This record gives sequence, structure tokens and C-alpha cells, in this order.
Amino acid sequence: MTAPPDPSFQARALDLALRGLKRLGAPVELPKRLLVVDAERQIAVWLEEGNATAAWPISTARAGIGGVEGSFRTPPGWHRIRARIGEDAAPGTVFVSRAPTGETWRGEAREDDLILTRILTLEGLEDGVNRGPGCDSLARYIYLHGTNHESLLGRPVSHGCVRFSNEGVCELFVCLREGDFVFVAAPDTRCIPDPRGEGRFHYAGLGGAGMSALAQFQMMIGGKASGSDRAFDRGERATLRAQLERLGCQVLPQDGSGLGPGCAALVVSTAVEDQVPDVVAARALDIPIIHRSELLAHFVAAHRSIAVTGTSGKSTVTAMIFAILSGMGRAPSVIAGADLPELSTQGLPGNAWAGRSDLLVVEADESDGSLVRYTPAIGVILNLQRDHKEMVVVAAMFATLRARTREALAVGDAENLDQFAAGALRFGFGPRADIRGEDVELGPGSSRFRVGDTHFALRVPGAHNVANALAAIAACRVLGAGLEDMAGPLADFAGIGRRFQTVGKARGVEVIDDFAHNGEKIAAAIRTAKLRAQRVLAIYQPHGYGPTRFLRRDFVATFSRELRPDDRLFMLEVFYAGGTATRDFSSADIVAEIAALGTNAEFAPSRDWLVGRVAQEVRPGDLVLVMGARDPSLSELARAILARIESPQWGSCAITQQAT
Repeated sequence: MTAPPDPSFQARALDLALRGLKRLGAPVELPKRLLVVDAERQIAVWLEEGNATAAWPISTARAGIGGVEGSFRTPPGWHRIRARIGEDAAPGTVFVSRAPTGETWRGEAREDDLILTRILTLEGLEDGVNRGPGCDSLARYIYLHGTNHESLLGRPVSHGCVRFSNEGVCELFVCLREGDFVFVAAPDTRCIPDPRGEGRFHYAGLGGAGMSALAQFQMMIGGKASGSDRAFDRGERATLRAQLERLGCQVLPQDGSGLGPGCAALVVSTAVEDQVPDVVAARALDIPIIHRSELLAHFVAAHRSIAVTGTSGKSTVTAMIFAILSGMGRAPSVIAGADLPELSTQGLPGNAWAGRSDLLVVEADESDGSLVRYTPAIGVILNLQRDHKEMVVVAAMFATLRARTREALAVGDAENLDQFAAGALRFGFGPRADIRGEDVELGPGSSRFRVGDTHFALRVPGAHNVANALAAIAACRVLGAGLEDMAGPLADFAGIGRRFQTVGKARGVEVIDDFAHNGEKIAAAIRTAKLRAQRVLAIYQPHGYGPTRFLRRDFVATFSRELRPDDRLFMLEVFYAGGTATRDFSSADIVAEIAALGTNAEFAPSRDWLVGRVAQEVRPGDLVLVMGARDPSLSELARAILARIESPQWGSCAITQQAT
């Protein structure tokens, strides 16, 4: 159970229920107590007064949704709870024909399908759909019940009933009363147009890493794509635009003109708001609007896919898995959230590639809840930390991904991941790890470690990259790769864009560009910087007022803990990409809190001021660490700082600063 559920679960459950009110037999208004069975997501959400208070992974019918007797399908539409059976039964109690048999299931593997622990019977309310001759849910013995196939929850595998875990059905039993409403929402019948077909997909927000990767992949497999982005309209990101156009992607103004003849679908991300002209035009023309994650889920389902999730390290681990499989001649595809140097050197943006095999490596993003859509062959769960959402919310998403993974799972050895680890290959540094890193040596620019009898060397520094490598090794091990075969490709791995990426060195000062944007990632970047510099000048630009508000205390704690007395912090104003966010605080407020704890921290009122201030402050042996997410121009800032240090005026500025 998730408590409280992710906000996206509530929004979707309410949307499904409100649309369901148009059905014949529906209640006249939204019931105050309602269980929504989301067959597309394989999740049941409990709503009280319109608020989601709990959610559970489920299994509906393998044969799909339908009410016909003998169809072995789960009946759609509105129902009420007719009876609650088994209130005092022990967990695992076996029922046949709604009566306990005296047998108890104790977790043993069994091929037969058992009805366990609790039963809630369903009475249909829609004539000819789930009530009446030939389709009556009550007569068909359609229940909500516990199952002995708990590992399959999250997939449609039942014979018509709605299955829950035995713990989950007990929790559900406490929530529901006789007479409460249950709405079974069928999967959206709108099909995604064929991405390889003649119809063109238009991407609103094409410049985003996730969107540009999907557009490239679609074109690489033979499809057609166009797109728009506000940054392109402003004349920004010319290099990316040119790369996409060379691949055949038509870049158009974000004014709705891309939704013209030949457009089969509009692809949007969570960041694209309803007021964007492309969205308005798509609705006016009745063109399907597809969320980025829906299209990625389509590609994931069509391949033997490896989905990497976690609150830190997804992009790097995805790239490492791709590098290992490529180095072994397995010809994988990849859809990543960062640029891979081996692709960028070919003149590509670097975050997508279509290989010759059926293997596809992807990032499964928890930040917008979209990872619950995916059904990968292999799931990789890296870690669970505070980032975009509370950990209990992210944990519920991980549980759904675990349930929907088709073949095998690799899971980190942290204790807070134990709940997902049954039957999984564990990786990490502790004694419980199956893929265990030992004899770890961390150098200023590289790392070494051992797994079993195999020694590994990395060209990327930091303990976090050793942890990333262990995750990649575990994922490839599940795919049958040998440890010795992985050592060479990992030794050649050169990192990815904006992950502790060296911009350059000048006058004894190194400038690094890094994507770090939560407490754990910032701490990892600073610790790695301290391995190779006498002093760290950290620069951070928070992104988004909502995420920054959520992580504010983490930022204060991390910077005050990780920076040494002689280190420096410069914080830019919160990056605002537009929209309706409430801007009720400033980075200056966060800087004041950090400085009050004794850290040398300054607010940077502008980039021009910052470049000059850093040039005054740096001295040989320093490392300038530029951190932040979502804003592609941060890399330009890092290059501007390096250029100022390289300039002839730098020496006098530095000498003047040291003299004062």
C-alpha cells in the first residue's frame, strides 16, 4: 500500500472516475467513498471525499476487460461491494466458492490460482455490461481477493477477478464497507499511432533531453518527427537544433503550426502546459496527445528492455550498461537522459541510438511518476533518496515497476530497498550484495575495484561511480554477460555529459560541469572534487520553485556539511523556465541560512557578476564546480568562467584579490 499515494495516482483516478460518470448506471455524482481499479496502470486507488488515501498494485484479467460470461475477463464499469467475506480469517486462508476450506497458504510456490485471505464480492450496476443475464458480475463470481501469485501483481494475469497481495487485501478490507462504490476503468482504447508509420509525430518541448531522445529514436527506426521548443524560438541551443535537423527532424515555431497535415500525434512532457499553442492546436484538430512516457512505454514493451530507475545515477548507469553491451558486440539501443560521448563524437546529440538487436536500455523516471507505465524485461533499482518526491511515494512506484518487470530484477543493497529485492540480484558494497565491490581505490581522476576475482578500472572518479558500475555489472550479469567480458568496456567508459565533466584547465584551475541537483548528488560531486583539488569553489543554480522549496533544508544541510572552511559557495537565483509556479522566495534566502551555519556562501545576483567574482577568487590548485539541472546554458556558464580565467586580465585580478 502507498500512504499517501503519489499525487499523479489521485489525479488520474479522479479523471477516470469523472469520465465514468457519463456511463449508464453510474452514480449521479462522484461517490464520497470510491475504489478506482485502473486496468491500464494495474493499480487500485482508494478515494475518500475525492482524496486518494491508499493505493495498491493489482492484477486484472489476462484476457482483458469485458463482462461476457465465460470470457475470463474483468468486468468494466460501476459496481458496489455486495459482501465482505473472511473478516476473522488468518492471512493465507484458502477459499473455494466464497467459503474457507480449512487450508492455509504459507508462501509456497504453487501453479494453481488460489483465492486467499479476504473476499469482497462485486455487484454490477450497469445493465448489459456487468449486470443481468450473461454478464452479471455477482453471478460470474467476480471478487476482489488475495492471491498466491503476489510476484505477478502489476500485470494483468488473473482469470477475471481483481487480485491483491494478501497484506493489501487486508488493508482494503479495512477501508471498504458493504455498499461502497467500485469503478473498473478499462484501458484507454485510443491506440498510439505506429511510430514507424507514415504519420509524423510532433514533439512540443523538443529541446528537452527526454523529448529529443525519443524524437531521434523514432527517426532512427524509420519514423517521422518534427518539433518545437521555446528555446529554439529564442535562437538558443543552435547546435542541438542543427543536429536534430540533420537527422531529418523539422523544427518549427511553437505556435501550433506543427500540427498541420500529416501530423499523427503530439508528444508532450509533464513540463508542457495546456496553454502551449501546440496543445491547443492538437485539441482543436482532434490529434492524439501522447505523454512522453506513453511513447517510451511503447518502445520498452516492443524490445527486450532494461529500465534503470532510482533517485541518483540513472543516466550514468544507463550509459554504462549501453557501453558494456556495445563493447561485447550485443548491438543495443539506448534512450538516455544525458549525452554519451561515443555518440556525440558521431555528430549526434548523444542521448539516443537504435542498435541492431532487440536490447534497449532506458531511464525510468520517478520525478513525474511515469516509470509506473513501463514493462521492462530487466528492472534495475539503484537507490531511494529524497529528490523530486517523498521517499514513500517513490517507493510505491518502485513496487509497481518491480511487479511489472518481465524477466529479472537487479536491486541495490541498501536496507530501504529490501522490500523490492525478493528474488533479485543485489549489488553494492555490503556483505549481502551478490555483485559486491571490494578493494576500492579512489583516485583524483579514476577508480579501481574488484568483484570476485575480476578487477575493474574506471576512468570516471568518485565512490558514486563505483556504485554505478556495480549496478551496470549486475544488470549485464542478469543478461548473461561474464565479469571478465565487462571489464574492458567499463575501462573504456569515458563518462557522460554534465556528470563531473571537465570543461578545461587554465592557470592551475580546473572547471567542472555537473548535473547535481539534490542533496546526495551534490554531496557526491563535492566529495569527488575534494579528491583532486586543494579548494573547491562550488556554484549552484537551483531549478524550479517547487523542487527547490521541497529540497531547501537538504541544500542547507548538504552545503554546510560538505564544504570545508576554505571552500566557497556561490548560489544563483532559482532557474525559472516559465509557467504558473509560485515564486515566493529567493536563493538569497537559502544562502543566508547556509552562511549562518559558518559556510563561506554568497548569493550571485547575475552571471556576469559571478564570472567576475569567481575570477577574482580562484587561485592555482582550485577546482570550480558548476552544478545544476534543467538549464542547458549552465555549460555555457562553465565555459565563460574558464575563458575569464584564461584571459590576460585574470592574473592581475587574482593577485589583487589575494593581496586584499
